[in-house]
Amino acid sequence: MYLYIKAIHIIFVVSWMAGLFYIVRLFVYHTEAQARPEAERKVLSDQFEIMERKLMNIITTPAMILTLIAGIWMVCINPALLSQSWLMVKLCFVVGLIAYHFICINKMKQMRNGVYNWSSTQLRIWNEVATIFLFAIAFLAVLKNALSWIWGVLGLILFSMIIMSAVKIYKYYRNK
Repeated sequence: MYLYIKAIHIIFVVSWMAGLFYIVRLFVYHTEAQARPEAERKVLSDQFEIMERKLMNIITTPAMILTLIAGIWMVCINPALLSQSWLMVKLCFVVGLIAYHFICINKMKQMRNGVYNWSSTQLRIWNEVATIFLFAIAFLAVLKNALSWIWGVLGLILFSMIIMSAVKIYKYYRNK
């Protein structure tokens, strides 16, 4: 039974992450649409609001809830997991990802109310935060205690620097 629940957990993690990646891309396009002429801006904003709401309410949030249910179920089946340090660290990153999810919901509501206080570049960087969470969680789930904490933290910092540099390089070439 445990492996079936684990498979369900993985499926919904993939769905949740896909939703988080896509919602922030929609935020980028929604923000960039504000520079368009009024008529075009209105049509685009209305469409982005529909897409954002449906993505968050029909796919992303239900996938998060089902991910959490499956994860809790796995711990109920195997409570010894709670004594493993790698899982405690992973759960800290999961809490961060849940916070990220709710910040995205708040951002969606702000944009629906005409508040665009993040630039498209800031949103692109924000999109990469989810990637960093994904890497940290996946490496912890797969490697468990096989990797020392020092190397894990250094690897995450290096990966974060590479991702942020890639965003800056993309911005440079996009503006050229």
